[in-house]
Amino acid sequence: MRDTVNYIFVTGGVTSSLGKGIIAASMAKLLQARGYRVTIQKLDPYINVDPGTLNPYEHGECYVTDDGAETDLDLGHYERFLNVRTSQANNVTTGRIYQSVIEKERRGDFLGKTVQVIPHITDEIKNRIRILGDSGQYEFIITEIGGTVGDIESLPYIEAVRQLKWELGFRCAVVHLTLLPYLSTSGELKTKPTQHSVKLLLEYGVQPDILVCRSEYPISKDIKRKIALFCNVAPDAVIEALDASSIYKVPLLMAEEQLDEIILKKFQINTYKPLQLEAWKTFLNILEHPKHHIKIGLIGKYVELKDSYKSISEAFIHAGVVNTCHIELIWIHSEQLEQADFSELFKNIQGILVAPGFGNRGVEGKINAIKYARENQIPFFGICLGMQCAVIEFARHVLGLKMLTAEK
Repeated sequence: MRDTVNYIFVTGGVTSSLGKGIIAASMAKLLQARGYRVTIQKLDPYINVDPGTLNPYEHGECYVTDDGAETDLDLGHYERFLNVRTSQANNVTTGRIYQSVIEKERRGDFLGKTVQVIPHITDEIKNRIRILGDSGQYEFIITEIGGTVGDIESLPYIEAVRQLKWELGFRCAVVHLTLLPYLSTSGELKTKPTQHSVKLLLEYGVQPDILVCRSEYPISKDIKRKIALFCNVAPDAVIEALDASSIYKVPLLMAEEQLDEIILKKFQINTYKPLQLEAWKTFLNILEHPKHHIKIGLIGKYVELKDSYKSISEAFIHAGVVNTCHIELIWIHSEQLEQADFSELFKNIQGILVAPGFGNRGVEGKINAIKYARENQIPFFGICLGMQCAVIEFARHVLGLKMLTAEK
């Protein structure tokens, strides 16, 4: 099936948190809207086997797929944008790569050869990239490489991309996401960070085919031509990615820049169906023009990093659109509720959600919030530890059960 599958790699430069996952999901959405079967995978350079044991403050939420895999939160974006289920094959970490190679070495699969980063680690990475392509379910595999070009952790992944680009020829494309910072003192966008980022990628043997440039201000044709000249890409392959008020606007912004058409041209696909984004535009229109407004209190112990509850906050957005309602989340730290004026804190709140968590820190605050919701008949929803706390609250204050202790 490999001869019928096209591979797109998304790398990032200059700085982290530019939005590779949203750009990858937007590209996938546009290709899907033209009738192609698409999936996205994430390669994470950390040595943890999966994010299941990572502190939410470190990496945000852990997204669980249908097959029980604990994966990166970007897979949630992939599913929400494409409405296509992901699996363990959609998230690969350096820890899993090395674990697999070491297990093969222990079994003697390498016949006594010296195991090295090249070719053994890079071969394992390439095999993981091609698993989805070999399934026969997809025509496009989009692979997002975590981190920033130049990070020592991501070097084996970039090398694997270099090899695949050479092996696959025109069936492989690299999209590099970079930043055009604006200097207020001179009143201009600066292209030098982008040039350096691409130069570093070239040092590793990878020539990007498309540059997506994050910017706070529109990018002029002159700047696009300058970037194209210094970075060896076509002028129409320099894509403007302006800051958006909602991530769900990004596919439409990328469509205006004709990103999908440039990708298809790169793959020598000259005939394709027109974009079908009517449902997406309807969703966005309701999102921006709701008829109702309510406030929901989200009680959690990691609320300082809102990505810790990304799927929950996004679920509220989607539920709101279905009901033509804007849902304003009031983020409340559960430790704050151990001693608080509940009547003031929950003023004008129409519902309470108690989020998941680990450990005993903040649990009493969650129980107090649940008790307040029950006694004041405020709609309540508990997820994971939130629902367990609801059972504890009911047992304590309704059934009157005493807490078990280790004392005799």
